[in-house]
Amino acid sequence: MDPALSSDALAKLRQPRPYPAVSLVMPTHRREPENAQDPVRLRNLVAAAEKAIHDDPAVTRERRDDVLDQLRRAVAEIDLAHAEDGLVIFVAPGEHHVWTVARTVPERVVLADTFLTRNLVAARAAEQPCWTLALAADRVSLWSGDAERFTEHTADGFPLVRDLDDPDAEREQRVGDLPSTFQDEATRQFLRDAHQTLRVLLASRPRPLYVIGEPAALALLEETGPLLPGTTPVRRGGLARGPAEAVREAVEPARAAREAAASTTVVAELDTARGRREFAGGIDEVWQAVKEGRVRLLAVEDHYRTVVRDDGGHLEPAEPDEAEARDDMVDEIVERALDTGAEVQFVRDDTLIDMDRIAGVLRY
Repeated sequence: MDPALSSDALAKLRQPRPYPAVSLVMPTHRREPENAQDPVRLRNLVAAAEKAIHDDPAVTRERRDDVLDQLRRAVAEIDLAHAEDGLVIFVAPGEHHVWTVARTVPERVVLADTFLTRNLVAARAAEQPCWTLALAADRVSLWSGDAERFTEHTADGFPLVRDLDDPDAEREQRVGDLPSTFQDEATRQFLRDAHQTLRVLLASRPRPLYVIGEPAALALLEETGPLLPGTTPVRRGGLARGPAEAVREAVEPARAAREAAASTTVVAELDTARGRREFAGGIDEVWQAVKEGRVRLLAVEDHYRTVVRDDGGHLEPAEPDEAEARDDMVDEIVERALDTGAEVQFVRDDTLIDMDRIAGVLRY
């Protein structure tokens, strides 16, 4: 599967392709027994895509063979045993991409001259990933994660490692048998190097940052210089080598508190905007404002989805089997809002219950 989604990767995926650029999207399941249906649904979806490619008179034989070969390669990369909430497959002449996302997506097959990226865009916006820097005297590691999963980031100069004179020094330090290793100059220089390496990464890929380590390590890194505003320290040693789940568990209370505080701030801003009549609430009103580029801040509940149809320029509730029904309009709104420079914040379910689950602060 393709690596973690980035802004650069999304920009490349949204560029026009030679026809047909084929998008396959389907919901998946993380656990038994629901995940037993995923292989069957994937086979059916692939069969539907193959039929659409075969039946399209605009697709030449040579291009059809190329795209079908790319589709087979894409399917071979899929590991449904580690599925999340959605699967997105893109194939076009000479290329294929596979993404698993932590957000429910509708099932569909689309042939066009661009990929259907709205579900990826919304999933990335909803993930709100963070960085966690884990400190030890002989190793500084970086972890990428969200509420569900952490993985070690082994690029951009990470991890930083060095040999200690005493191979048992870190263990002895944790149990109190050794004076703090963080007092010597070699360790200070080691953490200065880590600090600079991290600053370079954050300049191009900013995210909320947590720094995890024993108090002496945290204090020494803080002396080295500022990182991101709002960096959160977590006083816990012994995790520079992981494992990933232990790092996630150590950070989770601070991450959840930060998320709750951000949600409170968003709701307060929406309430203020409503008093100033700079507010849009509900999917139709928000959609009209987003189309006009008037939304400065868009707030959406985590699992809000709804089926609508475009009825003369306005969105009306619809049944899934209705003609022209649109079941990923929320994702389309998120994508359009980001395109116009809006800030997008996902909040917990029922946070916006009195605002019809989706709302915006308007620029004018």
